[in-house]
Amino acid sequence: MPFVIPPMIALTAAALGVAALGRTLAREWRRINEELEQMRPAEAVDPSRLPKLRRDPSTGVYRPE
Repeated sequence: MPFVIPPMIALTAAALGVAALGRTLAREWRRINEELEQMRPAEAVDPSRLPKLRRDPSTGVYRPE
């Protein structure tokens, strides 16, 4: 006698499997995108926008002009 799974149980199991696979793929997608975002180089800073620093002769501390 062959083993037969009722169609409703088979469809339910398949739907649960597809849902679990979808969640796993979405989680991996987000994880990989976060890793790629961390590896993205930072924006270059325009040196002309940075403040000029001048050394204070009494303390030796550099301060913006």
